[in-house]
Amino acid sequence: MYLVILFLLVRLKIVRFNLFWKISPAIVLVLLAFGLFIPMGWGAPQGAALVARNSVPIVPNVAGQVVDVPVEGNKRLKAGDVLFRIDPTPFQAQVDALTAQLNFEKLRLSQMTQLQSSGTGRSFDVQERQSSVDQLTAQLASAKYHLDQTVVRAPGDGYVTNVGLRKGDRVASLPLTPVMAFIDISDTIVGVEIQQINARYIEPEQNVELTFKFMPGQILTGRVETVLQAISTGQVQASGTAVTPKALEAAPFLVRVQLDDPDVAKNLPAGSAGTAAIFTSHIRPSHIVRRVILRQIAILNYINPF
Repeated sequence: MYLVILFLLVRLKIVRFNLFWKISPAIVLVLLAFGLFIPMGWGAPQGAALVARNSVPIVPNVAGQVVDVPVEGNKRLKAGDVLFRIDPTPFQAQVDALTAQLNFEKLRLSQMTQLQSSGTGRSFDVQERQSSVDQLTAQLASAKYHLDQTVVRAPGDGYVTNVGLRKGDRVASLPLTPVMAFIDISDTIVGVEIQQINARYIEPEQNVELTFKFMPGQILTGRVETVLQAISTGQVQASGTAVTPKALEAAPFLVRVQLDDPDVAKNLPAGSAGTAAIFTSHIRPSHIVRRVILRQIAILNYINPF
């Protein structure tokens, strides 16, 4: 723009094209670099954005053989929808056996109580039968719980991805052997990486604009939710060894962003990558430049896969 204006001024002979005006574009470039473009790094920082979701490993509370897998991969589910069923036969048999024992013990307790009331029974027998009834009641409650756990349900709203479980498979209640990965969509996590040198003025509630490869040409809006106060390079764990020196690296900080449109947030697949710009309260003239740059990136997303 400056070069166009300078060309017109010289062409119309408003200014003389002397040495000063010849080197003026370089002067303007230096002024813009130090007065606008460099401060734009912390006035309107930009960084890579990523959509993440919480993954819940599905591990059944009981072991057994799978008899039904009604769930379909990548299909929206609501909390409580059935994921799969385990053969309930041995658990139902346990419930029936304990129910029969409990009914018998309740009958004997009633008889012992009547004998004690008539003066021909001992209180010890009543207490003994009462103890047996209490124990069997607790065992029956546990057995009914395990029977209920043969139907594994969705822990929340979301979907199951890459369903490999089939009827006839045997599952175990071991935390190291999950049988499904449930993707929770109730909370969309959008993280933005900002270099440490540019993160000094970022605060909650500041405006954010984002563009994703999944939605080329579109600009989404949001706000800063929080700036995570720790990254792995600054984490220290208890250890029995001395400090091991290592090469230090200024890794970027992570800023969590909340999108303004919750419906768009739910429809963004986990792993969606893009670019985000955060607009702080400093160097406000740079915000215009950053918005233009972000919209250029949004248009280039149509052809740029990286």
